[in-house]
Amino acid sequence: MVNDSGTRRRKDYSLSMSELLLELLSEEIPARMQLRASDELCKLVIAGLKADGLATGEAQSFATPRRLTLHIQDIGDHSPAVSEERKGPRVDAPEKAIAGFLRGAGLDRIEDAEIVSDPKKGDYYVARRERPGRPAADIIADVVPDVMRKFPWPKSMRWGDGTFQWVRPLKSIICLLGGKVVDFKVADVASGAVTQGHRFHGVGDITVKNFADYKKALEKNKVLLDPQDRQDRIAQEAASAAKSAKLKLIDDPALIAENAGLTEWPVVYLGTFDKDFLEVPAECLTTAMKTHQKCFSLTKGTKGTLSNHFLAVANLVPKDGGSSIVSGNEKVINARLADAKFFWDQDLKKPLDEMASQLSAVTFHEKLGTQADRVERIADLAFKLAGACDADAEDARRAAQLSKADLVSGMVGEFPELQGLMGRRYAEHAGTKPEIARAIELHYKPKGPSDVVPLEEDGDAVACAVALADKLDTLVGFWAIGEKPTGSGDPYQLRRAALGVIRVLLENDLRLALLPVFEQHASKALKQKIDSTNLLAFFADRLKVYLRDQGARHDLIDAVFALDGQDDLALVAKRVDALGALLETDEGANLLAGVKRASNILAIEEKKDGVRYSGAPQSSLLKEPAETDLASAMSKVASDIEAAINVENFTGAMNAVAELRPPIDAFFETVTVNADDHSLRENRLKMLAGIRDATSFIADFSKIAGS
Repeated sequence: MVNDSGTRRRKDYSLSMSELLLELLSEEIPARMQLRASDELCKLVIAGLKADGLATGEAQSFATPRRLTLHIQDIGDHSPAVSEERKGPRVDAPEKAIAGFLRGAGLDRIEDAEIVSDPKKGDYYVARRERPGRPAADIIADVVPDVMRKFPWPKSMRWGDGTFQWVRPLKSIICLLGGKVVDFKVADVASGAVTQGHRFHGVGDITVKNFADYKKALEKNKVLLDPQDRQDRIAQEAASAAKSAKLKLIDDPALIAENAGLTEWPVVYLGTFDKDFLEVPAECLTTAMKTHQKCFSLTKGTKGTLSNHFLAVANLVPKDGGSSIVSGNEKVINARLADAKFFWDQDLKKPLDEMASQLSAVTFHEKLGTQADRVERIADLAFKLAGACDADAEDARRAAQLSKADLVSGMVGEFPELQGLMGRRYAEHAGTKPEIARAIELHYKPKGPSDVVPLEEDGDAVACAVALADKLDTLVGFWAIGEKPTGSGDPYQLRRAALGVIRVLLENDLRLALLPVFEQHASKALKQKIDSTNLLAFFADRLKVYLRDQGARHDLIDAVFALDGQDDLALVAKRVDALGALLETDEGANLLAGVKRASNILAIEEKKDGVRYSGAPQSSLLKEPAETDLASAMSKVASDIEAAINVENFTGAMNAVAELRPPIDAFFETVTVNADDHSLRENRLKMLAGIRDATSFIADFSKIAGS
């Protein structure tokens, strides 16, 4: 069959299968780039092979500090031959149309096309071309250099006189298909079957035949190809070294992964630092060792007190058993910790209030003022939100006033990841109330979906108030100046801030109407106007994401948010939970069908009549028993629903509305709504309006997917 764009018919071949081994050896690849690079290499090469019709099997990609490796099984020997057909114009078409067809089909003259007859369309031209399959080696020789030239490194470099760019200078390329070299050249580096082992422990050039041989040869030459193998080795050696020293390793999977990206043959060594440095907060020491030397910290005793020991990961096995490596790391670690102690000692000379006064010289955003301006807004808002968090209002104000002071400290200047935590430590050192000191650290939380949330039950009501104020000021401020997230772009991390507000409210079950907060903070603190409805819709989208991750349906969130005044997120979540529980039952599913049926009939008839039906039906016009039963049930249920909602008993409200299911079913089975008698019809439409109104206390059922 031929269509306007043409079709392709592939001829079947009985293909033998071979494995592809590709290694790109270079100077050291930054650890942070390795995982993504190995994934991209796999994805791009397979996409290129498949685009040319070449069959591929299971694929594995690997990265070490010096190499990217790709192994693909079951590569076909050839791509299949393709028969292409392109439909052309009618034989009596204008010359321009025929000329365009010839160009598109790659034909020199119209006689090379075939004429096909169609009883309805008449005679028209068809171009047919047979394209033979290509050997797999030829396809690979085209695809791999093309992938390398276009490879999406975050940063790359040129070297020598060429224009080719790679993350670091390229040293060699292995490209074997079924054990045979696939010939090509990139940046004057020719493909081959030769690689190198460990930079220091390798024996020189290594010729390989296949993937199994390659992996075995690398390991013999002190290279663990699989990053997971290197991570496992580091974790096991670190745990063993800690146990031997009767210490406990501080778990840090990210640091294990980073060290695996810095070493091809990781070896763990135990070192010590001067005990005097233990006077500095433990977090400062562990951060300094991790950031500067990629070293693991250790604790001692049942209380988990920081030990003056550390674990370093090296990339070689020296002849002296590692004493020179340990000695070198100890010298550097002691120097780094001396810097940390200097920052700590210097920062203690300035009270937090003095640090806070320096925030007036730090710009937060050109349209939102300085950090000092922001702190003033947060403090005022935290004072107002304290009641909702059951926090002391003055403590909330004070904590907010000190919340950003450590941004100008020497320690945070060196280690930005310690902001908040250092403020807490400085506050504790000065004898500040514990609730205020903890709030200085915890007000940044949660920083992500897996981060902890300050909880009232843990004594962190003040932290809840400041955390909400901090995030709401950010959201309202950037909304007021028109800096909203667009698509995947969110430079000010407003989605994360909104999720933080949601988690603090829901996980503490806090009652807070957001719309008044948006409007008052924008007008009084920022002197700006804000589209508060739009900001609430943004929160609704974030709430959908959060509740969906918890197993809730997004259409139920839409149904609840459709009600007027739904800006208390904790109550929205409770409504959604109760509504979801109801609809999971047969009773709820049937009720939904009945309510939606009533709503659909009403919508049609109201549009036809040009009116909106409302008000109580006249009892004198209730002719059928099912009408009387439904009217009686609605009268009782409406008051029960309203009473339950007034005390936030949403499960009770759902149970009450579920009582409508039997009388609604009976009504539709025995009563004709659109009766010939105008008075009866109007009265029955009012009954349907009553169903709509009664359930509207719960949610807008028209937005719920289902029957």
